[in-house]
Amino acid sequence: MKPPPTDTPLLGPSGPWTFPHKVLLVAFVALLALVVWQLLDLLMLAFGAVIVATALRALASVLERHTRVPARFSVVAGLVLVTLVLAAGAWLIGEPLAVQFEKLRQGLPAATTAAMEWLNSHRIGVAALQYVEQARSAAASPWATRVAGVAGSTLGALGGAALILAMGVYLAVAPALYRDGAIRLLPLSVRGRAALALDACGHALGRWLLGQSISMLFVGSTTALGLWLLGVPLALSVGVLSGLLAFIPYFGAIAAGLLAVLLGFMQGPETAFSVVVLAVAIQQVEGNLLMPFVQRRAVDLPPVLGIAAAVMFGVLFGVLGVLLATPAMVVLMVLVQRIYIEGVLEAEPVETGPG
Repeated sequence: MKPPPTDTPLLGPSGPWTFPHKVLLVAFVALLALVVWQLLDLLMLAFGAVIVATALRALASVLERHTRVPARFSVVAGLVLVTLVLAAGAWLIGEPLAVQFEKLRQGLPAATTAAMEWLNSHRIGVAALQYVEQARSAAASPWATRVAGVAGSTLGALGGAALILAMGVYLAVAPALYRDGAIRLLPLSVRGRAALALDACGHALGRWLLGQSISMLFVGSTTALGLWLLGVPLALSVGVLSGLLAFIPYFGAIAAGLLAVLLGFMQGPETAFSVVVLAVAIQQVEGNLLMPFVQRRAVDLPPVLGIAAAVMFGVLFGVLGVLLATPAMVVLMVLVQRIYIEGVLEAEPVETGPG
């Protein structure tokens, strides 16, 4: 059989593609890209809902295994349980924690002034302040203004959180409905691999959430306890903030450590130095002992990918992007592994007969 010529024109539904067809195709692709770009914020909210649904499904599966709650009611039972736990926590420590947060808000200016005075009294501190001032000036450039404009296009924090929670509950109640519906949009030849890839993404995301929850609990509790032992005021509120910020790998730890050190200056430079030692020790234990142990059953995301994802998503989507960057990279890693590496690069070659 004579092989087809290599210069065969691109064929359309009824023959070769003409120039108008190609122009329409390019225009359609450009329009599709524009629509996707405009909907990126909504897609990020949808991914946040997937994370909430994954957490609720994980809790529901635990309730199904250890209680007699029917499977169809397990998600609702898990949501009620979380609400009761949060309400009990607010009743037990809500008032003192609110008082500490208010004192923290009022005390930050004095702590900042004390830290600035100490930095201005040392040559290294003066150099650090000059570097910060230069960075602040760069942040006022037109480029940074454009970036802030893109990030500011995201929905409001409270409205976005409510939308994520609502969509997450619906996804958790009937995940198979949305999973199967998405798979049916694909060709028959790839549906099987796509189903396996989506299941692997859900499993990896659940393991990552478990590992991150353990990390947040460890960082928050040890920070609060360590600051209390050092006599730093508002240890409980700083510990809670540190635990919440630990959801953001790398950058969250830096922000929490800076906040704790800043409050340490209210007691003097010696206390601030002790807080630095405490923060470094907590991060070393968390990064070198706790997380490697947790990641044996979770997801080991390379640090470079995590940092790059946080920066890129932060530029594109603002605070919401920073929060969701790491789980998004986890899902992307699984998709690349299951679809591209295993499905394309390492796929068994198809043997063809002669001719």
